[in-house]
Amino acid sequence: MTSPANSTVDIVRAGLPKRYARERRFRLMGMLAIGLGLVFVAILFLDIFSKGYTAFQQTYVRIQVHYDGSVIDPAGTENPDTLAFADYMALLKQSLREVFPEVTDRRAKRDLYQLVSPGAGQVLRDRVLANPEIVGTTEEVWVLANDDIDMLVKGHIDRDLPESNRRLDDRSLAWFDRLVDQDAIEKRFNITFFSSGDSRQPEQAGIAGALMGSFYTLLLTLLFSFPLAVGSAIFLEEFAPKNKWTDLIEININNLAAVPSIIFGLLGLAVFINFFGVPRSTPLVGALVLTLMTLPTIIIASRSALKSVPPSIREAAMGIGASPLQTQFHHVLPLAMPGMLTGTIIGMAQALGETAPLLMIGMIAFIVDVPQGFTDPATVLPVQIFLWADSPERAFVERTSAAIMVLLAFLITMNLTAVLLRKRFERRW
Repeated sequence: MTSPANSTVDIVRAGLPKRYARERRFRLMGMLAIGLGLVFVAILFLDIFSKGYTAFQQTYVRIQVHYDGSVIDPAGTENPDTLAFADYMALLKQSLREVFPEVTDRRAKRDLYQLVSPGAGQVLRDRVLANPEIVGTTEEVWVLANDDIDMLVKGHIDRDLPESNRRLDDRSLAWFDRLVDQDAIEKRFNITFFSSGDSRQPEQAGIAGALMGSFYTLLLTLLFSFPLAVGSAIFLEEFAPKNKWTDLIEININNLAAVPSIIFGLLGLAVFINFFGVPRSTPLVGALVLTLMTLPTIIIASRSALKSVPPSIREAAMGIGASPLQTQFHHVLPLAMPGMLTGTIIGMAQALGETAPLLMIGMIAFIVDVPQGFTDPATVLPVQIFLWADSPERAFVERTSAAIMVLLAFLITMNLTAVLLRKRFERRW
């Protein structure tokens, strides 16, 4: 007669193949999900890179320029104000007419002048201001090409399309070909992209203003949020009594970490700008808003770091006569600091990528100048990307993708730093 124990074992053994098969299917689905996610991420990165890498080069046109004294300095005084406000674009236009003397029609001349950037005269202005002695001389100068010429050189304009379907007509293409034959067209590293602020002209637009705005904003956010968050974590974890009020505070901190970021922008608009009168579109008000947003993240990470320190550390410090405050700052806090720094870096990376709250406080403004301080009008890199993505010119598409590449590089660096800090200073008890 079969015993009940043997019957149970037989039933379990009979079901093992199905259980193992389900486990294999589950593992397979997990691997497929991870693989699919990696494929989508790879497609996203490849798409961004394929559209943005060309922005790191810019097309230049070589032109023989005569620094006509009657245009630059009619009185011959070499007054810096006179030199600064001279019509340098007139010199470029004269040079282009000399290269293409057959162009006499007024409309054709207007199209001819568009071979170079409308801001190309700035190069001549800077050279004259740096060396006024060149007035009256002639020299070869490389100036920025128009964005359409730049797109043509980079292969983003199909010459085989009908003339009505492309931005450059056949006449402009013929002028471009003549410049190519004269070796007057050249691609160089796009220094302007990293050294200039925003511009209506794609070839003159850069991320320097957005980078400095992001730097000032994150620096203030770190200075505001880190001491406040660490102090709050130490008080709640080590000193605060356990009652309904501290429970309410903890619940609200956890809930604030899940609040949509645009709500913090509305709060900043209502409190910091409308009530306290903090200037709009400045790193100061942006940092205040981002501080509110990142505080819950840093507080939660800091409390977790404090919990990971063994109670024996506290007991040993108290046993040799240390006060509760000395115990925390001399013994517990140094051991918890790596975890706190990791949470802080993650919070800063989150703040770096935020756009919605900053739109609400006016950092969407068109800012040309690079900010020089915390109260200067500024924008940040995510908002700059948002503005460029809404521009119709094809040249802004590559600059949008290039700015995304720069932002991703910063985010990856910050997250990698957090991982390395955790690996380097993590202690297992």
